[in-house]
Amino acid sequence: MLQINMADVMNVIGSLTPYLIAIGVLFVLALIVTFAVNKKTVKEVATRKIIHSESWLVALVGIVVAASMMLSGPLSTLLNNATATKYMLSDATVSKANDLAKEVQSEAITMLKNDDSNLPLSNKKVNVFGWGSTNPVYGGTGSGSMSDQYDTVSLLDGMKEAGLETNADLTKLYTDYRADRPVVGMWSQDWTLPEVPADQYSDSLISDAKSFSDEAVVVLTRVGGEGADLPMNMKAEGITYENNSKNYEDFKDGESFLQLSQTERDMLDLVTKNFSKVTLVYNGANTFQFDFLNDYPQIQSVVWCPPAGQTGFSALGDVLAGETNPSGKTSDTFLKDLTQSVSYNNFGKFEYANMDDKAAKYKGFTGDEVTAIPGFVNYSEGIYVGYKFYETAATEGAIDYDSMVAFPFGYGLSYTTFEQKLNDVTYKDGKVTVDVTVTNTGDTAGKDVVEVYYNPPYTEGGIEKASTNLVGFEKTKELKPGASETVTVEFDDDDMASYDYQNAKAYVLEKGDYDISINSDSHTVIDSKKITVEDTITYDSDSNTHDDDQTVATNQFDDAAGDVTYLSRAGHFANYKEAIAAPTNFEMSDSAKETFYNNTNYDPSQFNDDSDEMPTTGAKNGLRLADMYGKDYDDADWDKLLDELTFDDMDNLIANGGYGTPAVSSVGKIQLTDADGPASLNNNFTGVGSIGFPASTAFACTWNKDLAKQFGEMIGDMAHDMHVAGWYAPAMNIHRNAFSGRTFEYFSEDALLSGAMASNEIAGAKEKGVYSFMKHFALNDQETKRTEMLCTWTNEQAMREIYLKPFEMSVKEGGAQAVMSAFNYIGNTYAGGNNALLNTVLRDEWGFKGFVLTDYFGGYGYQNGDQEIRNGNDSMLATTKITNHITDKSATSVKAMRTAAHNILYTAANSWQYADGEPKVDTPIWKTAMYVAWGVTAVLVIALEALAIKRYMDRKKAKAEISA
Repeated sequence: MLQINMADVMNVIGSLTPYLIAIGVLFVLALIVTFAVNKKTVKEVATRKIIHSESWLVALVGIVVAASMMLSGPLSTLLNNATATKYMLSDATVSKANDLAKEVQSEAITMLKNDDSNLPLSNKKVNVFGWGSTNPVYGGTGSGSMSDQYDTVSLLDGMKEAGLETNADLTKLYTDYRADRPVVGMWSQDWTLPEVPADQYSDSLISDAKSFSDEAVVVLTRVGGEGADLPMNMKAEGITYENNSKNYEDFKDGESFLQLSQTERDMLDLVTKNFSKVTLVYNGANTFQFDFLNDYPQIQSVVWCPPAGQTGFSALGDVLAGETNPSGKTSDTFLKDLTQSVSYNNFGKFEYANMDDKAAKYKGFTGDEVTAIPGFVNYSEGIYVGYKFYETAATEGAIDYDSMVAFPFGYGLSYTTFEQKLNDVTYKDGKVTVDVTVTNTGDTAGKDVVEVYYNPPYTEGGIEKASTNLVGFEKTKELKPGASETVTVEFDDDDMASYDYQNAKAYVLEKGDYDISINSDSHTVIDSKKITVEDTITYDSDSNTHDDDQTVATNQFDDAAGDVTYLSRAGHFANYKEAIAAPTNFEMSDSAKETFYNNTNYDPSQFNDDSDEMPTTGAKNGLRLADMYGKDYDDADWDKLLDELTFDDMDNLIANGGYGTPAVSSVGKIQLTDADGPASLNNNFTGVGSIGFPASTAFACTWNKDLAKQFGEMIGDMAHDMHVAGWYAPAMNIHRNAFSGRTFEYFSEDALLSGAMASNEIAGAKEKGVYSFMKHFALNDQETKRTEMLCTWTNEQAMREIYLKPFEMSVKEGGAQAVMSAFNYIGNTYAGGNNALLNTVLRDEWGFKGFVLTDYFGGYGYQNGDQEIRNGNDSMLATTKITNHITDKSATSVKAMRTAAHNILYTAANSWQYADGEPKVDTPIWKTAMYVAWGVTAVLVIALEALAIKRYMDRKKAKAEISA
């Protein structure tokens, strides 16, 4: 989600223009009257003076009225948010949050390599190399920013806490070189990777380091954030980067941000030349290109430390020191060459050559006018995302797995060893039950993860299916050496169904043998057993829906498939080269253009239904929103409450949904505050923030659903302290490509792992009465052109099995009450105006009850409230007046407004702030000041009017006496 920027300032100024003009006109008219009414035009003094007085009094009243309308109109949302009471976290909450954050990171840290049991460190003294050790990555930029109100544990602090002594001379070298991290921000990005050139390490410094310790830790960091994807070519136009030396370039043409820079490679050369026991710590969310590890046998250990939040680096120190046994597993596949990624050629900036007539002009982030040409991205890999491609392609003999994959999905090492025994796999009454006994066979206490995968029967040329599919997982408790735990993983057979978008147009569980395996990672099978599905099941009737859908899931997105060639397993991926190639067609089809809408051609009246009847508005039924707490969405009292709303009430609710839902005094709806931040709660207006937790990618690496639930509960506790009702998170888009800027904010390349983490976070927050906005719904998997009418083309099988799955789980298992729609288009339809997505799938199929909010409402030439409310998007995340207000007052429009208001109020009524009846709230300070100004103005006008009349009468009397 975007934050307030210069474009908003320009929009505010634009919305104030009519009021400012009125004030100016009143002032000028008073001046004109003052000068026009003079001795020549009006000879009588009394009359002349009274006209002067009255003109200025009228101007004063008019100016106060105009200013009041300005404050209570376009400025009201901003003023309400800006003057809200600042509620801080209690000390008890801060302490609990810090402890939980450290626990999360302790299970997220993933050991990728540990030759000769190099870790834990045997020496309490250690040389820490790498500039990033002094400026580690805590989170992401944009909505993922950390609050500066609380202490932050640095990487070196965490090592110190664990009893490790680091080389202070090396630290000084790095802090003297550069103290601050280059800013990768939302509006501009400096991708510079500061690193001290090898020739600046003096011989004495290295000699002293070798004397200090024989242990070396090298820290490499990569940061990402909202607003920009990571550079795939560091020499591309527009990339800001400053080399660390004048003697060489850090990157060659074609090298990416996720590769070693030349300075980093030189540092590794230096360190490995002088130290034989080297630990590499990678601190970042995006999977790094580990193509160099075989070049450095001295690098005996590799540790992945995802962005750690404000206290998570304490956990890294404990892992390195051996106080904590790492139990993290990779949330994504690490490749040796990222250019070989199945999505590499179809990620980034692609613009249509035939859409100039659909260009949109809007105010950009800096306030400058932007002309946006619609763009596109082709999800040509279909369902073969991440490990599902690499494992299936290896099975088919289409790739050399070992030369392509550095570390598989679900992979992670421990300081101990575990044995997993597959006791039984049973299949009965539609349930598959997997019993596994996990035994700690080593000498160190630790936790392990039971990963269950299925391999379905595949028919050549039939429904696309991956050979390896995560279907369930559980993490053990901490097991002492020799201890065992029996873990049960259970799932429904329809979890193995595939979506057949070409023929059945429904989910299908095909008959045949299904291999159910327990794996140590996606590539390594520990043991497996077969179950047999005797008859094919097609989930295409009301009595037999897929995964308890309320209505049958059938094709809704045929148009989103576009003209793309999708990767197929047929013929051992025979169409691989064609399907994954970069696009060559840069024209939208004529048929797609005909139904492509943005603000240049969307007219709500074209979509009105003449048979619609105007709903009741402004009734006096006496119901209050607090009366609706706990009542069903379809309770008859909702109609009575909704009848009380006026057009303006509904428009206010819909149009001004930025960072909270506005007050509606007629029904006792108070203003509720919603806070941003995937790893925390950040109030962008009061400046108050909560403790920042490890990134979502870190949560995925824990493979611990209970920790995700506890985090949701902690969000609830922090929300209560901060008087926050809603949380703009969790984000559950897919790690489709390693270069996504918001990888840190999303969980994984796998839909099930993402959905399990997200749904538990939502469920935890919901238990505390806090509603979570699952986002960004849907297919918002890159930052490039996301606000420039980015048309995302994919087939419905990939949509349902991969990209929509985490959201579906969040509704059905997490009980989601709010949604944030995405910036992008799905096919040729804006996600925030997509009826099939927001009504048919979300509400009709999944049974969602609650409201949908846009992502940040900047207009961008395609966002408009009229289109959105008619298609299931209820509220606009806007704080300024642009195209967010409803302009059409037809019966069709008002019916849509009523539905939107119902959805918003239903979520609000069931939040924690209404649990004990109608909340008591103070009048905003700006309103109090305005009321005082009215009173002062009234008294002043009355006094001045009385004085003017008295003087007029006195002058008339004096003139009469003189005449007499």
